[in-house]
Amino acid sequence: MSTKLWIVLGVVILSTQSFAQEAVLHLSNEAVDREYCLVYNASWSNISTSLRDAVKYQVVNLVTSFLCDSTNVPDVTGKALVVMRGQCDFSQKALIAQEHGATALLIASNKSMSPPSANDSEYAKVKIPLALMRYRDFADAQQVFSGKEMTAQLYAPPVPMFDVSIIVMLCIAVVTVALGGYWSGASEKEKQSESSFLGTTEESSNNGELSLYSPLKVVIFVGLMCIMLVLMYFFYKYLVYVIIAIFCVASATALYSCLDALLDKVGCGKCSFSCRSRAVPVRSLLLAALCVSVAVVWGVYRNEDRWIWILQDLLGIAFCLNFMKTITLSNFKICVILLGLLLLYDVFFVFITPFFTPNGESIMVQVALGPASAGEKTEGNIVEVPADPTPTYEKLPVVMRVPRFSAWAQNLCGMQFSILGYGDIIVPGLLIAYCARFDIWSGSSKRIYFITCTIAYFLGMMVTFAVMLLSKMGQPALLYLVPFTLLSSAAVAWSRKEMRQFWSGTTYQVLDSSREPLLQDEQPGYASGERKC
Repeated sequence: MSTKLWIVLGVVILSTQSFAQEAVLHLSNEAVDREYCLVYNASWSNISTSLRDAVKYQVVNLVTSFLCDSTNVPDVTGKALVVMRGQCDFSQKALIAQEHGATALLIASNKSMSPPSANDSEYAKVKIPLALMRYRDFADAQQVFSGKEMTAQLYAPPVPMFDVSIIVMLCIAVVTVALGGYWSGASEKEKQSESSFLGTTEESSNNGELSLYSPLKVVIFVGLMCIMLVLMYFFYKYLVYVIIAIFCVASATALYSCLDALLDKVGCGKCSFSCRSRAVPVRSLLLAALCVSVAVVWGVYRNEDRWIWILQDLLGIAFCLNFMKTITLSNFKICVILLGLLLLYDVFFVFITPFFTPNGESIMVQVALGPASAGEKTEGNIVEVPADPTPTYEKLPVVMRVPRFSAWAQNLCGMQFSILGYGDIIVPGLLIAYCARFDIWSGSSKRIYFITCTIAYFLGMMVTFAVMLLSKMGQPALLYLVPFTLLSSAAVAWSRKEMRQFWSGTTYQVLDSSREPLLQDEQPGYASGERKC
């Protein structure tokens, strides 16, 4: 039954299309064609969905006028009129253009553009298409066409609700948590092998791992996250550069750690040379140079949307993997406390804070995307397109970003991205990593905890994206991921009668008479019945 439900849901999503509020202005003469971004109100203006069916209008340039009165307006019968934004309402401009016979109105804007709106009574009076365009685009068109006559066509191709970028994002998220969990489990297995070989269970002091085992520390950690997020909201333009610098260093280090572990696994690059009687691995130098170079290139070109998202996602994946391997949760109790608090944190800063902010925008969205990144923000179907297509505002490198491949027309207005916060990968990933380590502790050859929790994460992401598509609003992913992963892993522990051990992280008690102890009491370094804290 559930399979059929998912199939039906997938068909509905794939077949549904939405009409965006960005459109295309196609300008041409006999020799040259150019296309520019338009923003319009679909409930006000009826615009064709394809260039082939779009009506051609001769363009009349009146950008020296605001068209707020009828004086000095030439006869524009059957033509598209271009005027300047400001000094009066959009509807007033449209009514005056109608009076003089115009069949379309384009309003050039030097400000950010949102879909033009009016009172309900004014909607009915305006009979011609009305749209906003960037003033700089019209100035560019005048240069391209060198003052010659232009014809204009307005069209708005429908955009599928479902975009391939969602599948790419899903793959990135699931593969990252799976690899991070596997790496954490492999590290634990290697640590146990070394302990057995050395005849001790003491953990190496230089393994670089940090374990969270105190509920108080978890509460303090989440509290500090809340404080940091609020500080970022109020002092974004200063703190954003601090976060960018930290990300460059942390991501370069993480990328080095990931590549070094990968090369170790395949047994590659063991050459070294001697420097002051010390052996210096050639591989380490080359990896360090590569990772620093990637981080520096990202830092220099971080606002270049067309391709820099590839490097940001690469560094983000490495950062998440290294975080999941380095930060370990000591038991399921800590997992429940951490994930539960971060779920409340996510929901509060996404759904509750809009009631307290002046612009009605959630603190989480505004910090994650940047206060000036209006081109990427959506509230239902409402969009805002910046007047400058190459804005210089800074964005925090805390999200995976994948371009919406089907939104090619909207790319004239600014690239549209599907985004997923690093926290939506790392937080459930810490639980998946704990499950992978518990599989090692319990000697589970089938990795039942790790596989179950990873599948639960995948299903949680599927539900997140489905709700996002159906509601047409961004969702706090932890709202779905936390219950899916916590409940599934708890269900496995309960069904295997290992809940007490899973809850406390115990690694040495006998589970039941039919199973071997997780670690034998006779193992060197432990007295019979001794417990590890």
